[in-house]
Amino acid sequence: MIGSHPIIGLRRLSWLARDVSIALRDHLRPLLAYHLFFTLLASAILLPTTGWALAGLLKRLDRPVITSAGLLDILATPTGAAWLLAAIALTFLLLSLQQAGMILVTAHPRNNHYRLALQSLWAVTRRFPAVALLSLLQIGIHALLILPLIVVLVGFHGVFLGGLDGYYVRHALPPALWKFLAASLPFFLLWAWFAAKLYLRWRLALPILMLESRRPLEALRRSYRMTQGWGRHIGAAVLLLLLLIVILPVAFTWLFDTLGSPLLMLLPERHAILLPATLAYVLCYVLLTLGLTFLGIAANSLLMACLYLRLMQPVADRHRFLSILPANGQPGRLAWGIELAVLAFAAAQAWGILNSFELRDDVTITAHRGSSLAAPENTLAAISRAYEDGADMVEIDVRFTRDDQVVVFHDNQLRRLTGDPRRLRDVDLEELRSFDVGSWFGDAFVGEGIPTLVEALKSARGKGALMIELKPDKGRSSDLIEAVFGLLDAENTARAVCRLKPRDQGEACGSDDVFDDVRLASLSESVIRKIEERRPEVRTTLLAEFILSGTLDRSGFDALGLRYNRINRREVALARRLGYELHAWTTNSPGRMSALIDLGVDNIITDRPATLAELLEERRQLSDGELLLLKIHNWLRY
Repeated sequence: MIGSHPIIGLRRLSWLARDVSIALRDHLRPLLAYHLFFTLLASAILLPTTGWALAGLLKRLDRPVITSAGLLDILATPTGAAWLLAAIALTFLLLSLQQAGMILVTAHPRNNHYRLALQSLWAVTRRFPAVALLSLLQIGIHALLILPLIVVLVGFHGVFLGGLDGYYVRHALPPALWKFLAASLPFFLLWAWFAAKLYLRWRLALPILMLESRRPLEALRRSYRMTQGWGRHIGAAVLLLLLLIVILPVAFTWLFDTLGSPLLMLLPERHAILLPATLAYVLCYVLLTLGLTFLGIAANSLLMACLYLRLMQPVADRHRFLSILPANGQPGRLAWGIELAVLAFAAAQAWGILNSFELRDDVTITAHRGSSLAAPENTLAAISRAYEDGADMVEIDVRFTRDDQVVVFHDNQLRRLTGDPRRLRDVDLEELRSFDVGSWFGDAFVGEGIPTLVEALKSARGKGALMIELKPDKGRSSDLIEAVFGLLDAENTARAVCRLKPRDQGEACGSDDVFDDVRLASLSESVIRKIEERRPEVRTTLLAEFILSGTLDRSGFDALGLRYNRINRREVALARRLGYELHAWTTNSPGRMSALIDLGVDNIITDRPATLAELLEERRQLSDGELLLLKIHNWLRY
């Protein structure tokens, strides 16, 4: 039920939908022109200025931010909190500036066309301080509202989850997590209700600011009064619009994928025919994508403008603000120029997309903690299975025991794999030998133990490479680095002894230098820096969940390992330009693997190396035309 009566609620929604569709039809060209003008201005001035301001604030942090835990630590500082608020406020300001111009276009008679777009842009520029102050007020008030919720969540986290390893909580989902969520949910819902109500009641503040030339605080108050009794209807309209904005691109991509790709597959395997047809296909996709982006932005702006016009009382006052803009201008050559510019931009984008595809694939297969979906993770069984499954490299995690022995284990607690609540660093190697980390996986692995790094190195000899991720305890990174270097040097000695044995013994000894078969990795930039300073010849991989722009020096490692869903063409281009490898972790989906290959990553880390090996073999069997179509298919999906 919408509103106090369902019929009234549906009638109001139908009014809004009709108003928005009519406004979009009548003002399509000037709206599109304003969108293009504003995008050009934002790209040339606003976005670089915003990026410079945020980067300047980030430099005060003087530390890279590459993990979720690191980000939370930073946001808990005054500088980090200021950066977050500034980033949100500037983003909201850019959206408000774009919407403000579209509101002016919508409120003006339709016979002004493209000159109206320029005049609206100029009016928005003049009102920039007022729009900025309005954005700051809204963000600031919502930030104050969320502070009590943060205090409550932090308190509940300490009560229910304090002392538990974060990785264990995320993957084991213990009862303590559900207690934390159950205790936090009422407070979160209370905050969400109040914040959403305030947001909806302030939806008309921007139209009021632009069309009535009121001060920001007055605009907020007037919006709150005007929307009295319309809160649920506005919420329903915003929700429906959001659903359309989300659903339309998905449906559009599915349509292209379902209808377009099969048509291309029917074309003859000739570049003279295939390439122009493919270019036209991608060009249409780019144009329609740009169109959907514009429609989403325009519809949100039109919703505010149309709601304001409908609630303006008395009706005679609805057009008294039109003197803001002069009523003249014709489309003429400017209209054609803009439309040709859009076509040229789309064509350039399509051509760039096609030229970015490399028709042959070259990617390293790295097994995450071994074949960890076929055998218990970080065990000798998982390492051996990984090489059998076609892995070029196996990623393992190493930590210190209480007696400073280096063992292969991921978590800092034993709880997830053994049920023992102690930390690994509190148990000696001799006692660890009695732990069974295979039973939980299956009967075939009963008795599988926690291996030492020495055993893992021996298991990998002559089979493939190892990526050793260092997980030091706090304050002991240098000790762990030195211990690993000592074991690698000892492995070199063991390999030299191995090569002295008669060859008919059939023992594989690996390469002459173990460092040819090993790279060291870490989620800590300081650990990588220490490795590079200590032994610069060692290959290193910095692992990152994401990279907060402007915080990381990208010259201090040989490879950057990013979470797979953070990799895009910009990251690939940066890696090529700065000369480091790009590794993607951790994905098990063949579709996502294929997309990452097409993006141009150097290494994919997966729990299913056999799946990736099969995928690469299948792709090698494809013709150039089939591979090109596959790459386009992946580009459309991801």
